[in-house]
Amino acid sequence: MEQSIKSVLVKQTIAHQQQQMTNLQIAAQRQRALALMCRIYVGSIYYELREDTLKQAFSPFGPIKNIDLSWDPLTMKHKGYAFIEYEIPEAAQLALEQMNGVMLGGRNIKVGRPSNMPQAQPIVEQLTEEAKHHNRIYVSSVHPDLSADDIKSVFEAFGKIKSCELAPDAVTGKHKGYGFLEYEKPQSAQDAIASMNLFDLGGQYLRVGKAVTPPKHALNPQLQISSPAGPGGLPPAAAVAAAAATAKITALEAVASTAAVVSGVQPGVSTISSTSQLLSQSMPGQPGLSIPAPGLVQLPQPVMASSAPGLITGVTPMKPAVTTTSSAGPANEEQRKKVEDDLPQTLGQQENLSISGSNARHMVMQKLLRKSESNVMILRNMVGIEDLDDELEGEVTDECGKYGQVNRVIIYQERQGEEENADVIVKIFVEFSESFEAERGVQALNGRWFGGRKVSAESYDQLKFDSQDLSG
Repeated sequence: MEQSIKSVLVKQTIAHQQQQMTNLQIAAQRQRALALMCRIYVGSIYYELREDTLKQAFSPFGPIKNIDLSWDPLTMKHKGYAFIEYEIPEAAQLALEQMNGVMLGGRNIKVGRPSNMPQAQPIVEQLTEEAKHHNRIYVSSVHPDLSADDIKSVFEAFGKIKSCELAPDAVTGKHKGYGFLEYEKPQSAQDAIASMNLFDLGGQYLRVGKAVTPPKHALNPQLQISSPAGPGGLPPAAAVAAAAATAKITALEAVASTAAVVSGVQPGVSTISSTSQLLSQSMPGQPGLSIPAPGLVQLPQPVMASSAPGLITGVTPMKPAVTTTSSAGPANEEQRKKVEDDLPQTLGQQENLSISGSNARHMVMQKLLRKSESNVMILRNMVGIEDLDDELEGEVTDECGKYGQVNRVIIYQERQGEEENADVIVKIFVEFSESFEAERGVQALNGRWFGGRKVSAESYDQLKFDSQDLSG
């Protein structure tokens, strides 16, 4: 009898150990599958493009862990393809969906999965199937000064939100620019993806897609930022919340800069102690929407090569802006009140807005945003592709420096078609410190002859330039 009991116990122990081993193997397989889901292949890369350009083009979809650009040791040039690894699978999936076929550096790049992906396909399909049981969406390219509550206030117009999470950044103390929202109903998630993908929020285009992994694999397990929210066009409440967030970031930035100068702090440096109260004012009628002090808003944003079909061959670094003011505190308060007064004051006014489709959405954004003058001048027909050299940026900077302080010069090559022999035009963007300096440059250079060419100079849309859109 005693021998039988021992035999049973041994069998139970062996079975338990085997079950544990099986569970460990399954967990290891899932981790390998998740790692493969984070990787994409990028081919047909223009030979002059470098790793930093690829990073600028693909980083809006999520944080990049590694870019493996294959180099030829004989020619000392890359072989025209690369592997990009993201931190999370959703970023890779969104980049695959939205970047395949995009013209980058004059070529239509090819984006797909690595060749070893089929090995883990059964596990990948299992994870994807599990993700379908949750009405979760992935949101990236979130402005650093927007909080989870701000994102929730925009997206809850599509339906009730069960949770809203932004991945924290231990280095900056803010978030990493991406997060997840979970709706109660699947239709709400579908409507949010259809309406909010590529929506301009705070000067950055949101990237929105479906979550391809279940919740426990999506974010850091320690992350606990949870908060309880019409297909087609953007709902009025979402448009108003989005416009309010963008308007505050854009309009109050100038007020913050002025306040920083008055208090003796260099512009561009975070002045939370002196401006946090000013920048945390809630939108009237929407107490949940608040904008933190924009410590990073004034820093230069990278120019994305993917935002227009061309190649950026030169970008001068941003120079610190010189700000002068003779106003005191009361003037700042008056300016802030003027900005607040321009926004809808009551929920009734907000709900009465009729918005349907991208055109109406654009109109609402324009009404709620202060009309700002442009600090950017664009020069066309100044040089041809054959005239490009390393000295051109310095020459343009020196010439335009006669009309004001030049922050940066961007030389941009734009191919006029997808054919290999398509014409390429060169556009030169010059950003001044003040709008009147840009206007002075336009008046002086427009119609002027340069190297046998008649230069066309005009003001360039500030919103387009700030959102890295050089296609205008």
